[in-house]
Formats: sequence, structure tokens, C-alpha cells
Amino acid sequence: MSAAAFVGFASQAISADVTWDRLLNADKDPNNWVMYHGDFTGWHFSGLDQINTGNVNNLKLAWQHTPGSSKRGIQSFPLAVDGVVYYTSSSGAVWALNGATGAPIWHYQAKIDQERAEGTFYNPYNRGLAIGHGHVYTATTDGRMIALDKNTGEVAWDNEIMSVAKGNKGFTGAPLIVKDKVIVGANGGELSGCCGPIFAVDAMSGEVVWQFDTIGGDQRSRDSWGNDSWKIGGGGGWMTGSYDAKQNTVWWGTANPAPDYDYIGEDWMNAGPRPGLNLYSSSVVVLDADTGELSAYFQEMPHDAWDFDSATGEFLLMEKGGKRYMVHPNKGGIMFVYDPDSVGGGNELAVHNAYMVGETYNYIKGVTRDGRLVGRRELPEGKHTDVCPAIDGALSWNTGAFNPGLGLHYFVTQEFCFDIEVVNPERPDDYSGQAYFGASWTSKPPKQKVDGTPVNAAYGTLQARDPLSGKMKWRVEFKYPVLASLLATKGNLVFVPGADGMFSAFDARNGKLLWQHNNGVGHHGGVISYMVGGKQYIAVVTGWGSHVSGNFPGLFGEPFTSMPTDAGNLMVFSL
Repeated sequence: MSAAAFVGFASQAISADVTWDRLLNADKDPNNWVMYHGDFTGWHFSGLDQINTGNVNNLKLAWQHTPGSSKRGIQSFPLAVDGVVYYTSSSGAVWALNGATGAPIWHYQAKIDQERAEGTFYNPYNRGLAIGHGHVYTATTDGRMIALDKNTGEVAWDNEIMSVAKGNKGFTGAPLIVKDKVIVGANGGELSGCCGPIFAVDAMSGEVVWQFDTIGGDQRSRDSWGNDSWKIGGGGGWMTGSYDAKQNTVWWGTANPAPDYDYIGEDWMNAGPRPGLNLYSSSVVVLDADTGELSAYFQEMPHDAWDFDSATGEFLLMEKGGKRYMVHPNKGGIMFVYDPDSVGGGNELAVHNAYMVGETYNYIKGVTRDGRLVGRRELPEGKHTDVCPAIDGALSWNTGAFNPGLGLHYFVTQEFCFDIEVVNPERPDDYSGQAYFGASWTSKPPKQKVDGTPVNAAYGTLQARDPLSGKMKWRVEFKYPVLASLLATKGNLVFVPGADGMFSAFDARNGKLLWQHNNGVGHHGGVISYMVGGKQYIAVVTGWGSHVSGNFPGLFGEPFTSMPTDAGNLMVFSL
């Protein structure tokens, strides 16, 4: 489907190309936000400080854009390049807008195979774009990648890069450009398909250059799935990874195995629907950027029994005392601190530290410093009460942020639990791609924190910690868990888009609330900062309706009982 350019505005889209060199050095360019994670540090940090702790109380709405009805809200990250803001709404829609005024420049609407897309649990999610090589790239819920001309929105190429032959369905995460390739991972952790692929596509032609299968991609993986269960093993890499230029490696978090939940209980290494460790599900995989070969891995959840996969959050690349570190959150509420130089040969990554950040967990007793789970709580066939956290995890796919000047990592947790009944599901046909769940459940508030403190309601936290040691600097409690991503800025601000529609700015040094604006509907997308014409802007998407947010009416009642799940806007603020 061709793009619509808006008369009088199309010429505004002409800007300098986003070259590989520009992407590689994005951390030195605070005026633009050129990739999902901002740059390859993964910090979600803006080096702009025109808006700061001293004047943020003067922040006002500059403009907003309404893309029309957007089923399940807007979950994407905007990008900002040379005065143009690009973003996606649901069902394959892409917008290019004047970054100072919001005036439309062009709009593209992909034609989606709805039958295929609705075969997933995630239709019509789209969580963002990649931009470079003269194109804007978007991946779709029906297994395609589309390249649009950056200046006009016209289609350069539109390729199906993933077939349904092995039960795979589509993409929801934002692509990542690495050199002359565009990388994206499939969804499908709850489906009886194989093999949870991650693809690298030629940026100019759309042809697949390499493919890494997170399930069954090598003999070690196949050997870790008893009874050939890898053929229905789920997996994937449904969110956006990152790139380490020093080692020329792509870092990607992988999805949970199928079936979701395992009725066998303690004897999971030898029996049940998927005996063994189930590599490389619920893992971090490190791939050679040129070939896609496995360079290293670490399975954060061996034989994941709780749907606490590793596709969530950010990869924070940092250096301290002459050593490099890669920090990554797991959905189960664990921060892993990896050695990014312990790669090569396809062996396990070295773990410098691992620490718990959730407050009400009981699925394990804890984690060792080298990343090993302690005291697993298995969930054999039958009913189990007060399992914490719920399937939604203590951390979700939304990202945290890091302020390098303060040395603090900011992230949010969600604290609620569930009662679950685990069943023995019938094994589907190999590669069938049908839903493969082994449980049903009801979300509920936790009864106590890990330290024994009584709790009588679900809640969320905003935490500021040293990312390497895990030491807490400050903490703010939220009545409603935050489901959106965060932004840290050089102005010592942390922007938090709230579930109840409140968009807040906190002092990054101490957690003091400095500013709020009611955006009218909940948030579960991205927030960025950019500069146009000497003015700093803060852009955030609104909209409600994800699977996690579906718990909120039962947990909290209003305002979520009546909150619409088919609306959303791009809201842009300035002084």
C-alpha cells in the first residue's frame, strides 16, 4: 500500500541520511533519537538539559497527534531525526510528523493478513521502527518487514521474511539496524511452533542474510528438549536487542518455552511435555553480527516454569574501573550483570553479579551472584495459590533508563500475584503453531513482601539503584504499577508515564515528584527527548490495552474498568 504525503508538508521530511556511522555514534548526538533504545549503550538517556529540575514545572503541551482508532493503544517508541518525528500506531500504521508543530508529513498503512496476525496473542501490537540507509523499517504481525522511503513514505520493498511452515507467526518488536543489516526477532513463546527465529535482513534488498533459531538451532539446543519437544517449543525474540561494537556482537533476549507451564513438577529434567533445560528459551543470546552464529549465551531461567522470559527490557552497556559490563533485566525480577567480553565459541557468558529487584516474589528463594536460581517453586499439575509474581512478571517489556552522571539505573516493578491451575495439555502436532498453554489463572494482590511485611493490595515501584551492585539509592511506590518505559535526562529528570494517565517527572537524584500532567488515558509505550530549532521536546505515546493491563480492572477497579482500549495519542511537551 502506498504512502499518503500531505500537501505543503512533504518537503519538510527531507533531511540528512541516517548512516551506519551516525547510528554507531548516536550517543554523541543528543538532539536526535535515532533508534529504539536511543543508542547502543541502551541507557534511554537524553543528553539535553534545557528542561531540568529548575524549570520542569513550566513544561506544557506543545502539540499532540491522534492517529485514529488504535486497538490496544499505542505501544511504540517514537524516533526523532533532524526535526521529524516518526512513530507507529497499531496494525502497521506509520507516521512522519513535523517535530516542532506535529504537522503530518506522510502516513503509511500496511495491509495486514488479519487471519495470520490474529493467530497470535499480540495482534495488532507494533512497538516501533528502525531508521537508516534512507529508509524507515517496520516489521509486521504477519511476518513481513517493510522498508519505506524516509522522506516520502513510499514503499522501497515489502518482503515476507518468515513463513508459517514451522508454526511461526509474526513480529511485534522494533527492528535494529546493525551495519548493512536490519535485525528482528519473532514472537511465539505461547505457540506450538519452531524455532523462534531471529533474522538479519539486507537493508537495501530485504533478503534474509542470516537466521538464528532460538529453539532447535544447534545440536546442544535440540539435546536439551526431550522427546523432540523442540519442534513445538515456542521461543523467539519478541523485543528489541542491542549491539556491542567492540566485539561485533548482537545481544538479544529470548522468549519462554512452550507449553507455558509444565505439569510434571520436580522431575522436569527427565519427564513431562518438554524434558530438559530447553535451550535457548528464556535466555540471553549473543550472536556474531555478520554471520548470526552463536557467540555466547546465558539461560536466565533454566526450564522456565513460570513464563519469566528474557526478551524484556534494555541492555545497559557501561564501563567502570577499566572493565565493561552489560546489565539486563529478566521478567522474573532479576538483574543480571554480564561480562560482554566473555564471548566467543558459543559458551556461557560470565556473570559478574545478579540480584533481585522484585519485592513480593516466591517462585524462587533468590539468585546467586553468578546468576543461578535458588529454591525453585515448581508448579506441578493441580491448583496453586498466591504464586508471585504472576505470569506478567515483576518486570515487563518496558525499559528502564540510566543516568551516567549520577550512576543510577531507574526502572519500575509490578507487584501482583496469581492463583493458578496447571493442567496436562494434549501435545499439538509438530510445527502446528497453535496455542499451547498448560494453565489457567486469576490475578490477585500479594499477601506479603519477601521480608514478611504484610501487603493488602497490588502496587508498583520506581527504583533507583547502582546497576552493578544493586544498591538502592531511592524508591517511590505507585498505587498502580507503571507499564510504560522511562526516560532519564541530563537535566537530572526521570520521566514516568503512568498507568492512570498521569505523566510525571521526578528528580533523578532523590525521587522527588516535580511535575505531572494528566494525559487522559494510560501509557504502555515509549518516551523520548529531542531538539528542534534550539528547543527541547519530550514526546510520549499514550494508549491502553495490553495483556498486562488487562489485569488492572480486577485488581484496582476504576479508572481501569472504564478506560478505553482502542485509543491513543502522541503527546509532545516543551517549555
